[in-house]
Amino acid sequence: MSARLGFIMLVHTALERAAQVARFVAQAGSPLVIHVDARVPEAARKSLAESLADLPDVRFCPRHRGEWGTWSLVAAMQSASTLLLAQFPRVERVYAMSGACLPLRPVADLAAWLDRHPDTDFIESVNVADVNWTKGGLSEERFTLWFPFAFKRRKWLFDRAVDLQRLLRVRRDIPDQIVPHIGSQWWCLTRRTLDAILTDPMRPHYDRYFRRVWIPDESYFQSLVRLHARRIESRTPTLGKFDHQGRPHVFYDDHLQLLRRSECFMARKIWPGAGRLYEHFLTPREAGSDAEPQPSRIDRHFARATAQRVRGRAGLYMASRFPGKNRENGKTAEPYSVFQGFAEVFQDFEGWLAAVAACRVHGHLFAPHKAEFAGREKVFTGGLSDSASLRDYNPRAFLTNLLWSTRGERQCFQFGPGDTQGAGFDLLWFMATDSNAQISLISGAWAVPLYRSGGDFAKLRREAARLQRIEMQMIEVLQSPWVRARIRIWTMAEFLENPAEPLQTLFDEIAPHAQARLMRIPDLVDLTGFGSFLQELRNQGMQPVLMGDFPQGPVSPDPQHRMK
Repeated sequence: MSARLGFIMLVHTALERAAQVARFVAQAGSPLVIHVDARVPEAARKSLAESLADLPDVRFCPRHRGEWGTWSLVAAMQSASTLLLAQFPRVERVYAMSGACLPLRPVADLAAWLDRHPDTDFIESVNVADVNWTKGGLSEERFTLWFPFAFKRRKWLFDRAVDLQRLLRVRRDIPDQIVPHIGSQWWCLTRRTLDAILTDPMRPHYDRYFRRVWIPDESYFQSLVRLHARRIESRTPTLGKFDHQGRPHVFYDDHLQLLRRSECFMARKIWPGAGRLYEHFLTPREAGSDAEPQPSRIDRHFARATAQRVRGRAGLYMASRFPGKNRENGKTAEPYSVFQGFAEVFQDFEGWLAAVAACRVHGHLFAPHKAEFAGREKVFTGGLSDSASLRDYNPRAFLTNLLWSTRGERQCFQFGPGDTQGAGFDLLWFMATDSNAQISLISGAWAVPLYRSGGDFAKLRREAARLQRIEMQMIEVLQSPWVRARIRIWTMAEFLENPAEPLQTLFDEIAPHAQARLMRIPDLVDLTGFGSFLQELRNQGMQPVLMGDFPQGPVSPDPQHRMK
């Protein structure tokens, strides 16, 4: 079985660790082609080859001088892939990895999992127009400008070349049929797709174009696969985590249990000194597990680590001599609650909350068409009109007047990425820096109405990309170090694992003197097929990242967590 799965490996450092991984893969019966960076001394390359000489299915391809962000990495992958396909005709799948990758499960488990997904290419391939997680200030421009200088080695020239081209309004022509996509360079492609890319009659033209694209190893295969693949799963089979600056997290020995818990087949980047990881995962063990990869199991750990790095620990702040902006004695008159995503995942959330918490629950007060007051009144307490134009003349005053006029009664309302945000998310900044605010957010829930609406999927994809960009910016605001509100954020998948617990927490804060437990929670909307909807968004080139790892099957809360 594993002979149908072949590997290519790019190595430039820690050759002894790469040799261990290569032996593990080859002894499982999988052919392997290794590319050793041309900057590695020939003596070191020869030593690596000699250490693997007893393995008949290990090959070494022609060497290229690899440099981050340049064409050389694509050339290395092309050379390794061409040699693998030529010398091992039985190989039906090609898995790309680096010397810093580490198999977490037996190769036979990976091969069996791939066999359960026939004619499927696993590659992160996201339309560049639909993402905002690229780092370094260049997104679409990486495809429309020229990049003759290496970013790391000649950064001054790189920056000046970019500035000059912007000044002169230079714009390269993108080849016909190419729609720029980006994603991880670590993929697993079918032989048919990879061979079609390598033998495409237009390849010389495509290669000339991508030679001057910035970071082409994250866009060459990711774009061309859209021309040749039968079916794309827009995800990388290799576990990799990145920090808020776009730099990869490095796994150390103390990440052993996290990696085991992920059930992933491969991980990067592994610290070469992590002897415990290499010893544990490269020890031969019995195959046969059909567990699905679960990278979401460790997402929370990395999210907490990122939050601690970005925001620091509570109490570590500088006290200034002079009062600063937004340090006034209370922005609003009363505590209030803001909900994002709850009305989308629960049926009649407004009516349920008003009944159990004895508070005033509005709809989307800042909806584009009008203010949705409780009961959908046209004029609310304090003479406030539901007119959107009157409200948007001064949204801050609208909110503060509402809270002043209803002192003594808790006000709750919905606020999401589809609502009027104001310039620079002015209103959200106001609420986020208000100590009276309690903001609860289920990220990605905006996709539920899109899923339930049906309609033209191309329009739904564009709208999903727009709402995701807005919500990402909203989350950045809510995670700012200047936030004073009480913030709670769940991914949709995380929240639906046990909705009763967060609802009880919110109920205790809204009605602190109730001293009672919720007897029931509102009914969830029907989410059957929602996971498949998200995967179809990925397959169409849009990457929904805010929902968490949402399963493709029907979703229902864990029965152990239901209210009693």
